[in-house]
Amino acid sequence: MWKSAETLLASALLAGALAVSGMAVADPQPGKPAAKAEKDKPDKARQAVNVVAPAATAPAAAKTIALGRPALQEEIAAWNIDVRADGEGLPPGKGSVKEGEELFLQNCAQCHGEFGEGAGRWPVLAGGRGTLKSERPEKTIGSFWPYASTVYDYVHRAMPFGSNLSLTPDQTYAIVAYLLNLNDLVAEDFVLSKDNFPKVDLPNEANFYDDDRETSEKAFWKKNPCMKDCSGEVHVTARAQILNVTPDGDPPKGNLE
Repeated sequence: MWKSAETLLASALLAGALAVSGMAVADPQPGKPAAKAEKDKPDKARQAVNVVAPAATAPAAAKTIALGRPALQEEIAAWNIDVRADGEGLPPGKGSVKEGEELFLQNCAQCHGEFGEGAGRWPVLAGGRGTLKSERPEKTIGSFWPYASTVYDYVHRAMPFGSNLSLTPDQTYAIVAYLLNLNDLVAEDFVLSKDNFPKVDLPNEANFYDDDRETSEKAFWKKNPCMKDCSGEVHVTARAQILNVTPDGDPPKGNLE
């Protein structure tokens, strides 16, 4: 009994000496309830002694947001399929008019007709030469489109409807060759390829030009544009021809601006 008291007294004296020196103190008998209760009591003195001043830290480096990954060359190639007017972007390959006729009948005629005349309300692909200034112009490959590369690009990218990108380069060359033949631009024995593609000229190419609004419309630009009552009284001066979509009856009331 006496020895136990001596042990406890010695432990208490040692704890006090260590606390004054700033060293952490472990409970002498952590397994007993009394020791745990003593540990749980707030000891501001011990807390004040044991607090370590925060060291000066360097600014944290900027974190990189790791989203995604670099695209693979195969993935870039799968998206990079556009074809320019000068033939840049065309893949290696070739196709004849005869091969294209068979492919066209299998994949395209259901919508565009056997000879590109259009089925139902689907686009007409052939004919229409000389109709652009008429009351009902037909904008086909032979009458309106500027470049053969546009035909290849669109067929390869978007056709057949519902199954786009399913045609191989050779098949696409063949279908384009057949479409050119339907528009009387190449002979029946013609074989279209990457090499002779730039030599194919469409009739309406010269009527396309670069956007010139910065010069042709500059006179209409104003620093203080009119925003109210600018046009005065409105009158119908022309009517939509053939289609009969201009409404009849009294002119609308109010400011149309």
